[in-house]
Amino acid sequence: MEKYIDIIKNSYAGYWNYLKQELLFQNHWDNYFYGLIAISLIVWGLEIVFPWRKNQSIFRKDFWLDTFYMFFNFFLLNLIVLIALSNTVAQFFDDLLGVVGISIGSFQLFDVDDLPKWLGLLVFFIVSDFVQWNTHRLLHRVDFLWNFHKVHHSVKQMGFAAHLRYHWMEPVVYKSLLYIPMAIIGGFDAQDVAIVYFFSIAIGHLNHANLGWSYGPLKYVFNNPKMHIWHHSKELPVSYGVNFGLTLSLWDYMFKTNYIPHDGRDIELGFEGDEKFPENFIQQELYPLRKD
Repeated sequence: MEKYIDIIKNSYAGYWNYLKQELLFQNHWDNYFYGLIAISLIVWGLEIVFPWRKNQSIFRKDFWLDTFYMFFNFFLLNLIVLIALSNTVAQFFDDLLGVVGISIGSFQLFDVDDLPKWLGLLVFFIVSDFVQWNTHRLLHRVDFLWNFHKVHHSVKQMGFAAHLRYHWMEPVVYKSLLYIPMAIIGGFDAQDVAIVYFFSIAIGHLNHANLGWSYGPLKYVFNNPKMHIWHHSKELPVSYGVNFGLTLSLWDYMFKTNYIPHDGRDIELGFEGDEKFPENFIQQELYPLRKD
């Protein structure tokens, strides 16, 4: 037990020091704090210059709520619980395997450090995106998880910051299901992985932005605003949803979960019963605990 307490304490101290370095710009090109701000301002600027829904306000409905979510989920959530929880659960899992004489290293198929850097990053990107695509499907198919995912689907007007409006339980689910696949692949250099994360953030922001882009033939590879808006549609052909891609649309086309029946610029967004869904941060976070 003492070991786990030390892990929790060290996680808090380590992430606090990391966050201070981010804010003071002691981390440079892989600085997630200012990187997120830069990407957000660029995509917001694109929304302003090339608006798809021209009657939608620049400061759309829930703009400031989504902006708060963006920084809370990307930084404060890690400080409050996620890093300590992730590190503790990872150690607990390793200890559990150790009881039966298995180490997490025994799962490793190869080490990306043995591959050319570009290939290692590509493998990391494709594997993690495929696992997240499947996780996203689970968030829609399992009622317990859908209650948490409703926070993200409560968005009524799409904009870049809606990308990071989600309940704090979602990254717990994503990280848990990613743990084994990432262990199988092997270790990654943090600065190299930053390239993948920044790319994923940019695509995620664009997917939710007020932009009418589909990227031409690349729409079959990368998720895009014209595809993703149908994922948020209130009326869908199947109750559990469509277009589950995060960065890649490829999986939806491969597994026949793609759906773009027509231009979705003016479709109603949300989910059945969303008129009763709370509109403020605290009530949205508490929503899954309600007993209706």
